[in-house]
Amino acid sequence: MKAMMLTGIRQMAMRQVHEPSLVNSGDIKIRMKSVGICGSDIHYYTQGQIGSQRVIYPFTVGHEGAGEVIEIGKSVERVNPGDIVAIDPAIPCHECDQCLAGRPHTCRKLRFLGCPGQAEGCLMEFIVMPEKSCFRLTGNLNADHGSISEPLAIGVYAVKKGGAFKGLSIGILGYGPIGMSVMLAARSQSVSEIYVTDIIDERLSIATREGVVFSGNPAKENVVRNIMHKEPLGLDVVFECCGKQEALDQAVELLKPGGKLIVVGIPEFDLWSLSVEKTRRKEISIQFIRRQVDCVEQTLDLMKNGRIKIENMITHRFPFERTKEAFDLVADYRDGVMKAMIDF
Repeated sequence: MKAMMLTGIRQMAMRQVHEPSLVNSGDIKIRMKSVGICGSDIHYYTQGQIGSQRVIYPFTVGHEGAGEVIEIGKSVERVNPGDIVAIDPAIPCHECDQCLAGRPHTCRKLRFLGCPGQAEGCLMEFIVMPEKSCFRLTGNLNADHGSISEPLAIGVYAVKKGGAFKGLSIGILGYGPIGMSVMLAARSQSVSEIYVTDIIDERLSIATREGVVFSGNPAKENVVRNIMHKEPLGLDVVFECCGKQEALDQAVELLKPGGKLIVVGIPEFDLWSLSVEKTRRKEISIQFIRRQVDCVEQTLDLMKNGRIKIENMITHRFPFERTKEAFDLVADYRDGVMKAMIDF
């Protein structure tokens, strides 16, 4: 079968690799239909690593995927051949202290699609996954919804951890796919006072179409001053979604005393810095987000019942053979890209 593999920094090539087979009775084999390109995929493409997780070439990335079930193991009960499924890329052991504590996303033995040293990604024609990591798409949901459910679930989880609900004001600093996922998740919880910033004007236009109360470009205006003019007491919750030190500093300025700082973005550097004076005097609570836990089904339900709509998120599509072109587009933030999808 064909797999699109990283072969070096900003290098990628189609390779013939061994087609996977079922290993365990609870496995299912999936023919991929769509894959979304994530910012972490781009980190591996342009940097060759995220922190200590370093790519050994050749390697296949990709973890936002959906596909058609073509074969099932003997003990599989929830899906059948022909079903279209969303794929949760996390494969926890279900046995360690973290799993038993209800934290499979920080499993001691976690295998995650497209993560170096753990599992090859889903930018290939077929993959095998445990049934527990797959969710059948029903109603009006298609493969796009299945792929987008992965970043959306992170947004749903972040909003849940941040306690962002009706009546609160929130900021989202960085309006890429994860920032937009946070916005959609917050709005599904009836949050209406949503303030968004990004340095790409086309993304701010998407935010405006989605009906946020403020969208601003920090490279062109003083976003802290302009938001505080509208919310003089400060914001209840701010989500840092771009992995930039400047955004973290802005978040601290924007939060009211007792506010919550939710750090979702993945930076390219090793150490964050925080103002001791401001964070201490405001008694700011800080929560880091690591992917998501038990939010995929909720996310699919939110899309199925219309409380989350993804029409404005997908801006570009590429066939499997043009995956490198898609990665270059996303890596360089060209053409106002929000989410690029790979179609098989």
